[in-house]
Amino acid sequence: MGGLLDSKIKVGHTVLQHVPIRMLCSKLMTIKNALFLLFVTLIPSISHAAGKNIYGLNEYVKVFDLNLDLAAKLDTGAKTASLSARDITRFKRNGETWVRFNLAIDASHTSSIERPLARISKIKRRAGDYDPEEDKTYTARPVIELDVCMGNNLQTIEVNLTDRSAFEYPLLIGSEALKRFSALVDPSLTYASGKPACSIDVTPAE
Repeated sequence: MGGLLDSKIKVGHTVLQHVPIRMLCSKLMTIKNALFLLFVTLIPSISHAAGKNIYGLNEYVKVFDLNLDLAAKLDTGAKTASLSARDITRFKRNGETWVRFNLAIDASHTSSIERPLARISKIKRRAGDYDPEEDKTYTARPVIELDVCMGNNLQTIEVNLTDRSAFEYPLLIGSEALKRFSALVDPSLTYASGKPACSIDVTPAE
């Protein structure tokens, strides 16, 4: 008999309708199951974000190796990191290949910098950059390793050298480097991590 009794649903003092108890319980169970499924669906997203560092589209960084403070663009669509440089030449030192270059940032950076060559990166050329006479669809860029601080996170990342003087940001940090920072980039934010606050005594994470 209890299952056949009616229950009144009220909003304030107004009775909307008479609902059988059994039907009301069924509706409540349906809502409960729907909420449970929603929670289960959200778990992967919550887990994915856990342990990540939130950064904005642009961040201040410090390059310890070069004693350089600058603003960088974070680009998940780019694979590698790029630093603006010019007069790039390779040479041998004690049987190892090194790179000599000047920073292409502003007039204050005039001294040559020398760093060991990590590898050569092949960057795919855009359609407008392709020269049929060269018969190459890529540009070879020297890659060096640099200790970069963003927020309070210090990482050793690979950076290719190319002239970025035509762009607003002299340093671009791509997806491979962002993985090192365990970065989650929110494009609605800028300079979310503030000024670099890494200790020079901290060893970059492996």
